[in-house]
Amino acid sequence: MFAQTLDTDAWSFQWHPEVWFLVASLTVAYVYMVRAIGPKAVGPGNPAVSTANICSFVSAMALLWLASDWPLHDISEEYLYSAHMLQHMMLSYFMPPLVLMATPTWLMRVLLGDGRVYRAAAFLTKPVVAGVLFNVVVMITHVPLVVNASVENGPFHYSLHFLVVALSLLMWMPVVGPLPEFRISPLGKCIYLFLMSVVPTIPAAWLTFADGAVYSQYDHPVRVWGLSVTNDQQIAGLIMKTGGSIFLWSIVVYLFFWRFAAGYKDEHNYRRASHMPSAEITGHDESPLTTADVEREFAGTPVAPHDPTDNSS
Repeated sequence: MFAQTLDTDAWSFQWHPEVWFLVASLTVAYVYMVRAIGPKAVGPGNPAVSTANICSFVSAMALLWLASDWPLHDISEEYLYSAHMLQHMMLSYFMPPLVLMATPTWLMRVLLGDGRVYRAAAFLTKPVVAGVLFNVVVMITHVPLVVNASVENGPFHYSLHFLVVALSLLMWMPVVGPLPEFRISPLGKCIYLFLMSVVPTIPAAWLTFADGAVYSQYDHPVRVWGLSVTNDQQIAGLIMKTGGSIFLWSIVVYLFFWRFAAGYKDEHNYRRASHMPSAEITGHDESPLTTADVEREFAGTPVAPHDPTDNSS
């Protein structure tokens, strides 16, 4: 009866008005930028945002709200580290690319300008810099001292989330950023995302094979869904390893086939074409060959002298 009561208390509704205010503020700011500044930036008659931009923004705000509000936030902060891991996956892998896909090019240029902020963003979004910073924060957020402190301190917890989201945006900028000069080639994206999936395997393996409680704050008698501390940590490692890797590798596979295998079928088709290509008939000349061109070439060609010893004729 005691365990059942504790489990019920774990699901008690908790208010988070700061999350609602954050989501509402971001939505109002986005709508204002699109309606007030967008028409001036793109010119009359051109849409400020596309349908894909709007869908990406709505999805990003939904993920932000779901990851930061009850019940996921409260379960992840007070009871299950696996829920904490799912929350971080949503904030670092799933939401940031949607935010960048929701941002049109003109809006990003308005936000960055062309001065120091732009130059700083250009440096921080270099693949090596962004990748190192992102993976460093991934490792730091799994240090027991940091995790236990974030669970005990609400402002520190939200500050850590802000850092994770900010560095995740930098990490995703070379892949789906709205500024073309910040993006890398399709092959570079494949290699880059593959490397991003390698480092998280270290803390994932540590959580999966650890004996006993790694984080003391999650070692308490309140066991949601009856999960033990060890099982909770193993599920967290599984989410980090398979969830992040499968997501990133899926993007790698998509980029590969979109870029490198799109014309494979046509290039390796051995069936006879229904008609001869025009290039085979007229060549690649800018103008077709005429009779006058042939006569002019023959007239300009010198006639070789006749050899009397040549009996071939």
